[in-house]
Amino acid sequence: MNFMRIKCINTQKKRVLRGGKRYFVANFNKACYNGGMQPKLDAENLKICVAVSGGKDSMALLHYLLKHGGEHGITLCALNCDHKIRGKASAADSAFVREYCQTNGVPLISFEYDGKGKLTEQSARAWRHECYAKAALHFNADAVATAHHLNDNAETVLFNLARGSGLAGAEGITDGIAGGVYLLHPLITVSREEIDGYIAENKIPFVTDESNFTNDYTRNKIRHNVLPELENSVPGAAKAIYRFSRIAAETEAYFDKIIEQNAVISGIYGGQLIKNTPEKVIFERAVLKVFTGFGLKDYTRGHIDRLYDMQSAENGKQFNLLGIICRKEQNGISFCPAAAKDSQSVPFPQGEYRSGTLYIGCKVAKYDKESQKVLQFDRNCIPESAVIRTRQEGDLFTKFGGGTKKLNDWFTDVKIPARLRDTIPLVADGNDILIVCGVEISEKVKITPATKQIGTVLCPDYRKM
Repeated sequence: MNFMRIKCINTQKKRVLRGGKRYFVANFNKACYNGGMQPKLDAENLKICVAVSGGKDSMALLHYLLKHGGEHGITLCALNCDHKIRGKASAADSAFVREYCQTNGVPLISFEYDGKGKLTEQSARAWRHECYAKAALHFNADAVATAHHLNDNAETVLFNLARGSGLAGAEGITDGIAGGVYLLHPLITVSREEIDGYIAENKIPFVTDESNFTNDYTRNKIRHNVLPELENSVPGAAKAIYRFSRIAAETEAYFDKIIEQNAVISGIYGGQLIKNTPEKVIFERAVLKVFTGFGLKDYTRGHIDRLYDMQSAENGKQFNLLGIICRKEQNGISFCPAAAKDSQSVPFPQGEYRSGTLYIGCKVAKYDKESQKVLQFDRNCIPESAVIRTRQEGDLFTKFGGGTKKLNDWFTDVKIPARLRDTIPLVADGNDILIVCGVEISEKVKITPATKQIGTVLCPDYRKM
């Protein structure tokens, strides 16, 4: 049965955070074969949780590991996800999995979708990954194994290339950490026909998902129409696509290393920043990594080209990309989720006031000088009509030391990023801004020898974000 591959463990290990504890998970990154009918299993002494749907692929994977895993100290457990899409049929599939696991002594944890919101292909995948993480934590498993195979990988590569994906999309299905759990794909070099043969030879029971035979989904159309025609025209196409996808994965790993070493991507308040990068090939890969982090899929090549050109635009230029605000800043391009502007206001307090990270009141004894800023002001200079709010059209600010400017122009002068300007709390009397919290006070409320009551405002230092 030369149909299965278990990847070798090298000396490096990845840390995975589970429930506040750190566990070492083997880094499977090198395919191993012994050239014979019996596959070489070098995954020693690991606890692997198999994702089992009841279909041919997952049942073949579970059966094989049941039969051979003990030879290498592999401890098995399993998980099942009921998407509730096919009603009684999907419930019956889950019942089949439970009975099989119980009969064969495999510990199983089952999940049922709560039905809140209609599942799309993308949201279903996200939900499954949540289930994987919960199962790994429940069993204290080192990894979750799914039954994606050679043809699945070819479908993924073709689908991504047809959408205009870059080389990253040609990686296909790869092992790695997703949602805090290490995902393995032991059957990724095994063809659909080889799995069918193994199922038949070992008389393994399975269930059939009728939706796999329709052309309702793009991937099904590729599965039933495109890939068979490609194999007819170019025999061995799926295997060739797999070899190409491994080359792409190695190439992407190299560029990922460059991106990390040069800190091309950095976390910022509320989002991510890609620093100015003249090498287009590096910039493009950084953009794709950021898009992946935000779950963006419907971007085009034109979006990436536009972002690259934006590096030479004036600071503050921006556009909305599928709900993400992309802005040109002094050091690069920022990416932050679009948020509704908070137009509410509250009266300026007579006593203490706390809201989120903002505090207004008496003198602050302790604070983080690296990330927070304390401003002091003359409380008696704050009129009773003053409120706490965010910026509005027509706001003016009298700088500490004198001179009045439009608030937005002053923000530009002191280099406050555009992405932060709608979030900074202000103390305002009409359009007269008296305090820009976390940045500066107005000349109108400064402390003088005549000051009788000193007020304090504490919040994040927006000049350091």
